[in-house]
Amino acid sequence: MTVTRFAPSPTGYLHIGGLRTALFSWLAAKNKGGMFHLRIEDTDLSRNSDEALAAIIEAFEWVGLDYDGEAVYQSKRFDLYGEYIDRLLAEGKAYRCYMSKEELDALREEQMARKERPRYDGRYRDFDGTPPEGVEPVIRIKAPQSGMIEFDDGVKGKISIAATEVDDFIIARSDGTPTYNFVVAIDDALMGLTDVIRGDDHLYNTPKQIVVYEALGFTLPRFYHVAMINNEEGKKLSKRDGATDVMDYKKQGFLPEALLNFLVRLGWSHGDQEIFSLEEMVKLFDPNNLNKSASSYNLDKLLWLNAHYIKNTPHAKLAELLHDFGVDIHGHDKLEILLDATTQRAKTIAELAAQVRLIIERPAAFNEKSAKKAFKGDAVQMLEGFAAMLQGWEKELHLPCDYHAVLEKFVADNEIGFGKIGQPLRVSLLGDMTGSGLDEIMAIIGLGETLERIAKAVEYIGTLGSESEVAVEQIIEVK
Repeated sequence: MTVTRFAPSPTGYLHIGGLRTALFSWLAAKNKGGMFHLRIEDTDLSRNSDEALAAIIEAFEWVGLDYDGEAVYQSKRFDLYGEYIDRLLAEGKAYRCYMSKEELDALREEQMARKERPRYDGRYRDFDGTPPEGVEPVIRIKAPQSGMIEFDDGVKGKISIAATEVDDFIIARSDGTPTYNFVVAIDDALMGLTDVIRGDDHLYNTPKQIVVYEALGFTLPRFYHVAMINNEEGKKLSKRDGATDVMDYKKQGFLPEALLNFLVRLGWSHGDQEIFSLEEMVKLFDPNNLNKSASSYNLDKLLWLNAHYIKNTPHAKLAELLHDFGVDIHGHDKLEILLDATTQRAKTIAELAAQVRLIIERPAAFNEKSAKKAFKGDAVQMLEGFAAMLQGWEKELHLPCDYHAVLEKFVADNEIGFGKIGQPLRVSLLGDMTGSGLDEIMAIIGLGETLERIAKAVEYIGTLGSESEVAVEQIIEVK
């Protein structure tokens, strides 16, 4: 059975690179009917943040990546780690190192002067003398001093590192707290992990963890080190590019389905397919098909996917999502028409909320540029004539197609181009030259509101002394 994990540190928010790693690990487990665990690596007590931890859990809940069992907290396992440290000391596989900070700094300076890579020289590896006074020792593991440390990486292939490249690294600090590579190896083994999927920034931690595995007689898992996500210029992804808190994507109006679909394609593919449901991802995902090269973050691609998922989200669900953006359309008698008209123009829920407001809220102002273009010449005559025709058809106006028929008849009867009525009507209804189809807008707001908005526009046009006055202010307020 495949067992994977995701192991964030609660020192900051979960960003999309971390979420992608979690997604790959989750998919690898679910594809084989296995288990996915969440481990919180909170051994750095001085940097832990309860707020960051809550945000990580919230992000998992939002995107729907469930984990098996309870989350494991490393900060609650110090006694367990201490037992393994004592075991390695008793077996002669680890030792106390009394090297002071001053000695270590001096050694590094000497090595750098000789243009050597700074590293501990093992001077206390076989020490059996009297410990120096006033020095609290660290615990170092005995790394192999010859041969190669090798493992097969599911993404990068066979990795071979000379054992001499790994020194006797610290597994417990002088205050007794264990170090990262030591506790990671122990937890991965004790949690029964078969596959470890993580970013390739961890690649050079792996040889050290292998040293711990072998010293304790644990079975190595399969490792997959995933290439990082770059920005569109091929550089490290920054917060400005999108490496931000996952929950910020929710605040911006992205759907979790779209974000997961976007992330799975950053480093993995299945033919030319671009759109994957979560069920399809589970069925098709294989970590052995992860790309070796870095992926490029593309906001346009994410927006395209998000627009697709918005269009395919049930209207009842969209109404719930809009509520978080200050738009309440529950119980709206034209909800279906309203969302049909607006989802085609929105790439985010925030944009959808703006499109809905544009229709259901009477415009408080006319855009100066749009008003100048639309409210000229015989605009009043066109608007009043169209309003009169609408009133004549009152009993037949229910659906967009009904309003569309009136528009067509008005254009035909007056032998005009559509823009002659379309432009002043649109600005009258919405305050601008944007928005959904006019027939949809009128069907949504109803005949009474349509006539009210036209009347307000006509009234305002009548207050204009000349075209020059239209451009006095950037925004012309409706009287």
